[in-house]
Amino acid sequence: MSPKSGSVEIICGSMFSGKTEEMIRRLRRAVIAKQKVQVFKPVIDIRYKVEKVTSHAGLDFEALPVKDSQEIVRNLKGDTTVVGIDEAQFLDDEIVEVIENLANNGVRVLVTGLDMNFRGEPFGCIPILLSKADKVDKLQAICMVCGEPATRTQRLVNGKPARYDDPVVIVGAAEMYEARCRAHHEVPKDK
Repeated sequence: MSPKSGSVEIICGSMFSGKTEEMIRRLRRAVIAKQKVQVFKPVIDIRYKVEKVTSHAGLDFEALPVKDSQEIVRNLKGDTTVVGIDEAQFLDDEIVEVIENLANNGVRVLVTGLDMNFRGEPFGCIPILLSKADKVDKLQAICMVCGEPATRTQRLVNGKPARYDDPVVIVGAAEMYEARCRAHHEVPKDK
């Protein structure tokens, strides 16, 4: 009998598209199937509960906050068969190798992340993980301007679109970000 093969599943999209909610759904099914599950999240994600991944809809699942990818390796238990990693774009570049090693050693790895930053550009490790994944789900939100499907994250500063030169990473929720379609996504550039 051959060992169970691992896999990498990426759940990406804009903010408010349901990425964490979908990961939690898959994690709960793994628990029902009596699989050993561990979940990790970047320590900088303090939007809700510190030791839980939490969807904007309020669903949550126990998680260990980590400062870098090696902390995942150090805290991984030997009998774990399913690993969840939320908001992977906020982790260091080594996360790609860690995820690949987990999958190559028979672990099912579920990863969520923003595929684009507020500028509409590829974000962190997610584009690389998309190319290496066994399964990719790109979720859509609803545009807060027109109600059409949204694939972009709009950052707002004092109610106006953030400028291109503003910092890429600011962790926040509804008061700083909203989902937008391509037509209504704005990123003014300084002149």
